[in-house]
Amino acid sequence: MKSLTEHLWFEVPDRRGFINITPKIEELVHRSGVAEGLCLVNAMHITASVFINDDESGLHHDYEIWLEKLAPHVPTTAYRHNRTGEDNADAHLKRQVMGREVVVAITKGKLDFGPWEQIFYGEFDGRRKKRRPKKKASAGQDNRRVRADL
Repeated sequence: MKSLTEHLWFEVPDRRGFINITPKIEELVHRSGVAEGLCLVNAMHITASVFINDDESGLHHDYEIWLEKLAPHVPTTAYRHNRTGEDNADAHLKRQVMGREVVVAITKGKLDFGPWEQIFYGEFDGRRKKRRPKKKASAGQDNRRVRADL
């Protein structure tokens, strides 16, 4: 069985941010040697997400505005979770909306995307260094599955 594990660290300087991680995942798939299968990519933190969409700055801006309307950061006193001493209840809700993970087919050793699709890491409680994603790729004896935990 083939396998590969890496730990990545992201330090997002702002409270929220989106990072295109497609090149890193493509590298992982290539290094794994899996030709046909699935790639699972998931955020390893409760206030971060992984999602697929277009890498277009206007869309990212629209996400920022939309998410802030759905779950505004302030007033922080509006959230019971913040009574624990945290100020990130909104980040938990934003992560829930954006999702925890994505699954992408691998065809002929490459991620099999639709037009314009890219994989993004979304941070909703940034400004501090965290052990974020964990990447792991493995292929069973039939060489048909890749798993990337991110």
